[in-house]
Amino acid sequence: MPRNPEERPTHREFTIEADTGIGVRLDLLVAGRLGISRNQSATLIANKLVTVNGKSERASYRATPGDRVAVDVPAPPARDIEGERIPLTVVFEDDDIVVVDKEAGMVVHPAPGNWTGTLVNALIGRGNELADSGDSDRAGIVHRLDKDTSGLLLVAKTDRAHRILSKAIAERRVVRRYAALAWGHLDADHLTVDKPIARDPRDRKRMAIVSSGRSAKTDFLRLARFDATDLLRAHLHTGRTHQIRVHLASVGHPVAGDDTYGGGGGRRLLALPPRRHFLHAAWLRFRHPVSGTAIDLRASLPDDLRQSLVAAAQDRSLETHPDPLDYFGFYRDTD
Repeated sequence: MPRNPEERPTHREFTIEADTGIGVRLDLLVAGRLGISRNQSATLIANKLVTVNGKSERASYRATPGDRVAVDVPAPPARDIEGERIPLTVVFEDDDIVVVDKEAGMVVHPAPGNWTGTLVNALIGRGNELADSGDSDRAGIVHRLDKDTSGLLLVAKTDRAHRILSKAIAERRVVRRYAALAWGHLDADHLTVDKPIARDPRDRKRMAIVSSGRSAKTDFLRLARFDATDLLRAHLHTGRTHQIRVHLASVGHPVAGDDTYGGGGGRRLLALPPRRHFLHAAWLRFRHPVSGTAIDLRASLPDDLRQSLVAAAQDRSLETHPDPLDYFGFYRDTD
């Protein structure tokens, strides 16, 4: 069914610190922080919707330490979200929630450049009523997956379910574990990366480790060490954009196939198709938002990542194993 989103205006503020944009032009800085184009940023500045230390500045203004930048982004015009007949793999569903095993390549919710073909379009197309999350382009979405990340995604059908699940995620009571293949070898079998993440001020399409960013923490457990890669289980404590990918890149072991964060080489070695990185949301555990029942859901590796794991491990027996992740102990509750 169509939805009629009425997005709210956005107010953002940030302070320029030693590693977050000193000397960068104001239009580039705002574009990077908000994830918008330079032209959009320049338009906001020209319309006096951006201030530096309470005053309007030109797009060419160069940031200095301690500058306080405030941005008011007006709400865009309303847009209908149309339902579409797109196949989905649903692994759990009742009157309150639906859990989907998302394919790589599917965007989760409508946004500029992707108003159709998203998971939300597909859910509406199959007749699902979705919660009003306050941002109806993201109707029902409790957490997200990157476009080229596959795996389990939890969606709320009712406002009550959305409210309870959002709180559970904020309180770290929803367990989300991902399978990742990372280049190189960690120094130890266990690694915790606790580094804040924000938009890269020099490239709006990327995230980066930024001291003034939002807190982000990921636990990594090495399950297997291959010739050129490690198979890891990643446990999210927070849910920042690109969190696992940024954290692994920050310690010099980017996700295999990740063109954005330095892991895109060596695809032939790992039998990875173009534009595909080895990251899969394989395990999801939570309490049902209404009944309180414990729910434990697992999603086996899709065929492309199974073949990549076979190549990395140089073990063809994994081609026929019921669940290669289980073979490597992914579902053992060790942390």
